[in-house]
Amino acid sequence: MENLGTIGYSEEQVELMEVATNFCRDKSPMDRVRALLDDDAGFDPAIWQEIADLGWLAIAIPEEYEGVGLSLSEVVPIAEQMGKNLMITPFADVTLAAQAILMAGSEAQKAQYLPQIAAGTLASLALSEANGDWDLSNISATANAKPNASGDGYILSGEKLLVPYAAQADIIIASILVDGAVHLAIIPHNDIADGAMRREQIIDETRRTYAVTLDGISIGSDQLLDADKTQAALDHVHLAANLLQSAEMSGGTIAVIDYTLDYLKTRKQFGKVIGEYQALKHPITNAYVDYEKARSHLYSAAHCFNDQGRGEVATRMAKAAIDKAYSFAADRAIQFHGGFGFTHDCDAQLYRRAAIWHASQHGDAAYHRAKLADLLF
Repeated sequence: MENLGTIGYSEEQVELMEVATNFCRDKSPMDRVRALLDDDAGFDPAIWQEIADLGWLAIAIPEEYEGVGLSLSEVVPIAEQMGKNLMITPFADVTLAAQAILMAGSEAQKAQYLPQIAAGTLASLALSEANGDWDLSNISATANAKPNASGDGYILSGEKLLVPYAAQADIIIASILVDGAVHLAIIPHNDIADGAMRREQIIDETRRTYAVTLDGISIGSDQLLDADKTQAALDHVHLAANLLQSAEMSGGTIAVIDYTLDYLKTRKQFGKVIGEYQALKHPITNAYVDYEKARSHLYSAAHCFNDQGRGEVATRMAKAAIDKAYSFAADRAIQFHGGFGFTHDCDAQLYRRAAIWHASQHGDAAYHRAKLADLLF
């Protein structure tokens, strides 16, 4: 679709949305979501392979690297349906890893790894550290040159936190400092020592993240991505992560609104359906209005994501809007379910946990509003 300054769905987005709606609904019913809470991997490898076979991992990878040759805007409707059905897979994380390689990898690295990712190889990004800074260039993990007798390359040190699906990842792309400058390094899973990964306990029980110790890992110079393109790659990954998170949050928002409406239309108190009470009717209406406004921001961001300047503004507006909408809708869902809403058996808490998790990653609403102030004023 040509960029004519309007907001709408491309033909590819419509087709992908239709397929994703049916697939995610059928493959991720709530009983399956809950069953995976106790699963070590946190996702179904068979479904992951189906996702790869559908070509979804190849959407934003150029055709010369065995991709589909579309853009991240076509990934948005898939991420949205995954969020709506709480379908937890490494889909977004692998897509972001591919974007990092696409932005900063050498031709040899892109030719080696992007076709593998398109076919289902699981890649992960290790960009976060204990400082919790959303500025991805603020890191302390380092790479020191090997002694001359040890050959060309580097020895890593430091620790990365919140590395998605590190235990299952075939490769991990970690940010490190080389002579004080931020670089990205591709680390094969086999190069990480046993015991160097520790599963973390996070607010969203449907997801899996790990702390990864880099101490002693040896890499060759050919495992470093292009240093001159690293900052641009990190900036791109930051915005791409917020775009895909906004999509997941949009899906989760309408899902938890629908979940709450079903309860409001069936639960009776004092002989009256509770949804008829204004104290419940008005907030759920406000939640839906906020959702619709936030979703319009999402597809505006998807539409102009690659437009310099404009894409960043739209993406930050989308994340700020949907963060507020998702948090409010999920919080009201818990409250409106009364005593049951505060139990683990109520699905509302799964959405509230997801909303908190997304807000903690790559910037919450306040963070993006502050960034927008700098961009717009």
